[in-house]
Amino acid sequence: MRFDADALVIGAGPAGAATAIWLAAAGWRVVLVERNAYPRQKVCGECISAGSLSLLDALGVGPAVREISGPELRQVCWIGRRATVIAQFPPCTAGGDRYGRAIGRDRLDDLLLERARGLGVEVLQPATVCSVGGGPGRFDCAISGPTRRPRPGADENRTDDTRRVRVVIDAHGSWESAPTRTDGSASPRVVQAARRGADLFAFKTSLRNTALAPGLLGVISIVGGYGGIVIADGGRTTLACCIRRDRLSMCRAQLPGATAGTAVGEFLSRSCPALRGLLEAAWHDGRWLSVGPIRPGIRVGADGDVFRVGNAAGEAHPLIGEGISIALQSAGLLAEHLLSEPAARLGRRRTHELNRRYAAAWRDAFAARLRFAAWYAHTAMHPVCTAQAQFLMRRWPSLLTLAARWAGKARPPIVRITSTEMHP
Repeated sequence: MRFDADALVIGAGPAGAATAIWLAAAGWRVVLVERNAYPRQKVCGECISAGSLSLLDALGVGPAVREISGPELRQVCWIGRRATVIAQFPPCTAGGDRYGRAIGRDRLDDLLLERARGLGVEVLQPATVCSVGGGPGRFDCAISGPTRRPRPGADENRTDDTRRVRVVIDAHGSWESAPTRTDGSASPRVVQAARRGADLFAFKTSLRNTALAPGLLGVISIVGGYGGIVIADGGRTTLACCIRRDRLSMCRAQLPGATAGTAVGEFLSRSCPALRGLLEAAWHDGRWLSVGPIRPGIRVGADGDVFRVGNAAGEAHPLIGEGISIALQSAGLLAEHLLSEPAARLGRRRTHELNRRYAAAWRDAFAARLRFAAWYAHTAMHPVCTAQAQFLMRRWPSLLTLAARWAGKARPPIVRITSTEMHP
């Protein structure tokens, strides 16, 4: 039976691109499908932990990331309505980097995608996986988009926009739609239930000329939401936040006719005098971006046929700024499991067994971090909890350092993937 590739990866963000790179470096034939054209900005925290920088080295893009990213993040700051607390970031004691950095998704995604192309990954972009048929060991994936092209030797009974692969890896964003399954089974996506008023919507903008100190990561606490501010590549300051649906409706009612992003920005400034001071002389470098509702929670292993990675596997509340790091580390974890078996042996039984082992390892590595992120986020959003937290942190700023440690900022990588530099 003829196969077009060993694996098809849906989504070329950090998780999808990193998975494709490691599989291709090990000799797998990989198709990577991305619906968006690059470069593009994206609603996302832009921090990369010190431990994850070593994974970028293994992926072959570490030096380029350090060259263009923002300064080392050595301090963390809690910015509330009535208090601002600054503490030291916990250093990572393993690997070559002690502190993390921040880089825009437009720059990071481009670097990873070009690395994947250099290793022979077939990149279809912009394109969409419309449906997934068959099962483990023989998937037929229908793809639409301007990148499809006739392929020599294609079966006469198959259309040019179909790829037959052994393994499907779901790395799409948590708020995007997963491809439908042509066998009539449920779409491989599980959405955490939430009360409508409690839905969280995410916003992000880039700024120039802020008064934020280089190397400082600010955590913003507001009633009904939370956010972060950091200097990333090229001196750009990234301001991002999540806000509850009911609070967002209130913001828009207070500023009729304004865009949602503008209304949220005004709300942030009114809620945090210290933040307003940081932005007093700043100007926007681009427009406000928004997405949502976001759905933090664990989804790994929900479909035994398809492997999930990145936000498709599980998403932490963005307050802890670990989205990119978890994406890269979960990609390495999945690659370790997939490469333990030859691609040709991954039929239904072996795929299900491997997926169970991977899901268990994923939960061991990240579930506690997601639970802490949820607790931390709800503390930041609730006025009574925020007041208590600020009282404690003003007396003991080291509590903020401890929170950064619990969030995973000082953890070494959980995987040991061979460097892709060994596989030109």
